[in-house]
Amino acid sequence: MREFTPLFNMILVALLVATISATKLNVPRLRLSYKDLMSTNRSSVFSGHHGQLSVTAVFLDEYRDRLFLGGKDVLYSLMLGPVSSESKEIYWPPLPGNREDCIEMGKEQTECANFVRLLQPYNRTHLLACGTGAFQPMCAFIYVGHRGEHVFTMDPTNVENGRGKVPHDPSLPFASTFNGGELYTGLTADFLGRDSVILRSMGGRSTMRTETDEKLLHDPKFIAAHLIPDNDDRDNDKVYFFFTEKAIEAGDREGAIHTRVGRVCANDVGGQRVLVNKWSTFIKARLICSVPGPHGIDTHFNQLEDVFLLRTKDERNPDVYAIFSTISNVFQGFAVCVYRMADIREAFNGPFAHKESPDYQWGAYEGRVPYPRPGVCPSKITNQPGREFGSTKDFPDSVLHFARSHPLMWRPVYPALRQPVLVKANIPYKLKQIVVDRVEAEDGQYDVMFIGTDTGTILKVIALHSGNSLETEEVTLEELQVFKVPTPITSMDISVKRQALYVGSPSGVAQVKMHRCETYGKACAECCLARDPYCAWDGSSCTRYISNSKRRYRRQDIRHGNPVLQCLDQNLNDLDVTEDRVVYGTENNSTLLECVPRSPQATVTWLIQHNDRKEEVKMDDRVMSTEQGLLFRRLFRQDEGVYICHSQEHSFTQTLARFTLEVLQGETVDELMARDSTGLPDSFKDRSTGSYRSWMPCSAYSRGGSSSQIGQSRLWFKDIMQLIGPSNLPQVEEYCERMWCNDKLRRKHKGMLEKYRQAQESARKARSKNSGERNRMPRDLSTWEK
Repeated sequence: MREFTPLFNMILVALLVATISATKLNVPRLRLSYKDLMSTNRSSVFSGHHGQLSVTAVFLDEYRDRLFLGGKDVLYSLMLGPVSSESKEIYWPPLPGNREDCIEMGKEQTECANFVRLLQPYNRTHLLACGTGAFQPMCAFIYVGHRGEHVFTMDPTNVENGRGKVPHDPSLPFASTFNGGELYTGLTADFLGRDSVILRSMGGRSTMRTETDEKLLHDPKFIAAHLIPDNDDRDNDKVYFFFTEKAIEAGDREGAIHTRVGRVCANDVGGQRVLVNKWSTFIKARLICSVPGPHGIDTHFNQLEDVFLLRTKDERNPDVYAIFSTISNVFQGFAVCVYRMADIREAFNGPFAHKESPDYQWGAYEGRVPYPRPGVCPSKITNQPGREFGSTKDFPDSVLHFARSHPLMWRPVYPALRQPVLVKANIPYKLKQIVVDRVEAEDGQYDVMFIGTDTGTILKVIALHSGNSLETEEVTLEELQVFKVPTPITSMDISVKRQALYVGSPSGVAQVKMHRCETYGKACAECCLARDPYCAWDGSSCTRYISNSKRRYRRQDIRHGNPVLQCLDQNLNDLDVTEDRVVYGTENNSTLLECVPRSPQATVTWLIQHNDRKEEVKMDDRVMSTEQGLLFRRLFRQDEGVYICHSQEHSFTQTLARFTLEVLQGETVDELMARDSTGLPDSFKDRSTGSYRSWMPCSAYSRGGSSSQIGQSRLWFKDIMQLIGPSNLPQVEEYCERMWCNDKLRRKHKGMLEKYRQAQESARKARSKNSGERNRMPRDLSTWEK
């Protein structure tokens, strides 16, 4: 497939945006603010013992039920549960003198600290922790004790050199994985950030690294590293690295970025004469994530942002979820693609990429490939009678020379179904982190994606496949504002055991429950419309769906979200609003009939009722349907009537609101402004009863009007004032001042309140002198006011 060219940029972007905007399912069905999450006990935040905690490393230890955090000059251990329940701290600054040396070498003072970048389990009782050490990386072993203990100590004198384990610069990306006492790392290993390598360190074997050759790694940005076995033979275990780099096969396109998956054999020890202490099994392939376009011109997402391995029962075949972004100047877009390990292995087993000379085009290598095939591990599979290879040192030099000159595979790796499962374009945030949970629902398995953004929000998304079609339907279930102020999410870990997310950011770490079914509502229809695989209607409430539950009454429809079918025995009409709200508007002014569906995915329809007949409201430049409701830009007398707001979501329709709109004549409003506070004109009488509507001016309040009457009058008066329009605002303010709590009345109330406080203070002193004397002053302010 060809990538899009500048000539087609605008056309492709228009088509892409139109496709994405065609459905309202991309809009979150439920938005929950930071306050909502806190008030429902769905989230808790830990910001460190000293306030701001800039999280730079997270390790979730479900075996010990602990969460380990690394930040600037600090380490934390938290017991799982509410993240602020119990925590221990270790202060870990740079070694003496290193901070000063860092500043002298021209680095900013804010950079010259020990930013903990690596936390990995080392053995049953210790963690390996590595930090930047003010541009002089250092590592230490943290004693964390056994399961059931909460021990957290470090010997500050037992610190090792951390070079090659974490970058010097705290802002540079890197990726690592720890296996069998050995640390595999992709990073820039020097002070200047130029030596990009894949390293193996620690353990009993000699250190391994890639050669300094742009064919191998060309300005890479490492995102993730994982050990994935090929089969039951542990000699075939391979470590996979996911990264982006400048493409060497992109021809004249300078600066072209491609995403790669590279791998090395875990048992690689380099060559005997060639590639000594260098990787002899390193090969790489391109990962493609693109939206198919017309005439074979695809919209490519080339910049890799994050990778998550969704482990399955077969440890050899996890699903690889990856977030990509565009590097186009035309528009900002993001996509999530899913890759199968079988497709990745197939690319590595295919032809190598080859170029005869700089003047030739890239193509598939068609010559003889030496044996054993470059990129394979020395194991039982490679051994043949008379040709046994105990290690890579036994490989022929021809194999090592070929591996050095042909690290790239010709065939790229395409995602499952050859297209993304999620695409977002021209959104006000960036997609940065992803974790995925595979959930068992009534009608099958669903992969629930939790996607972190650079504004501190998490999107909860599922992708639905319709039959044998290649099309996917993206459904955004929730948008969660995890942090109080917008802040980039820098890490996400998922605890399936606890059904919680652990989200890191510069302002701290949050524990967020992955679901809270009662949030969706108290009716079967609302629970069904949510389409959340975690939740089902159990006959009385929306609760967690448990696949092996013996309860038969469970209503769930993730694929279609159709409550008409799922909730047949429920009274769906109970959700309809039947009571009319009376709204007053003024001729020639604007008026809004407010009606906002709970779900942004719902479509709103407005009807007007004439006797027993209903018809849809005709929209034009004067009468418009907005996200907030029905807007009359200029109100006419003939607009009076009963308006009904309907919402429709997945063929389910309900009445959200009914309004009786009454239009006030311009002369009537002028008369209202001219009246004093003693009464109202006859035109304000209720047409059905002949009496005045609930109304009580401040004079009535001062004469002892009841609180309920005052409340009704305030609400009624608020409606009138809202609808009078901007042209009469000076008169409105004057009228409000005259009718409601004028300065004289406010001063009177203030004086009475001060007298009350003074009386209470006198009574308190009297009680302290004579405890037997009863205080006759009222103790309740409301009682005193009455």
